[in-house]
Amino acid sequence: MVTDVEWAAFFPAAVLLAATPGANQLLALRNGLRHGPRAAVGATLGRFGAFALMVAAVAAGLGALLSASEVAFGVVKWGGVAYLAWLGVRTVATAGRPMGEEGPGSRNGGAGPPGRQPSISAIRLARQEFIVAAANPKALILFTVFLPQFLSRDAAHVVLPLCALGAAYIAVEFCCACGYAALGGRLKALGITRRVRRRLDAATGAGMLGLAGWLATEER
Repeated sequence: MVTDVEWAAFFPAAVLLAATPGANQLLALRNGLRHGPRAAVGATLGRFGAFALMVAAVAAGLGALLSASEVAFGVVKWGGVAYLAWLGVRTVATAGRPMGEEGPGSRNGGAGPPGRQPSISAIRLARQEFIVAAANPKALILFTVFLPQFLSRDAAHVVLPLCALGAAYIAVEFCCACGYAALGGRLKALGITRRVRRRLDAATGAGMLGLAGWLATEER
């Protein structure tokens, strides 16, 4: 069934889309800066878990439901706007704080046994990546609108080719996410000052607020 996919057109478009800074890529950059590239890459498993669920849902007919139901689209859209806005405000408010001092959303709050921090932090970061991806209507639109464009017109069945496209896009975005995480890790290794880190955190939060505002103005 993979022959029903126009791969030559898909991969350049997928690379361009995945490399464009979005909520999750900005999050990978911030996590790489604050926690190191390994933790940031590990956290992306939460994002790609959400993406895999989206691909399965679209293959099962979620795209048709969103197209037909204004209520369903509105719930997804405004839920995503609310979460991105909250995360953006929180990121700006905690900009420049040391790891473990990120406010009430941090479970360990900087305290607790040092040996337990990495696992708790990894779970928390992966959960954040998952929620950002799941609550972002742009990601859902990607799988409902972008991927089907690369199915051959004479494809007899679409479920398996659509799943193949989804898996391929996840692989492409994973490579781009590694790049963002590595860039954040590089900045961390350079020993940037707290003032610079605060500005980068604030820029990330502002970017998420901008995405929330953009999504709020989008029509069906």
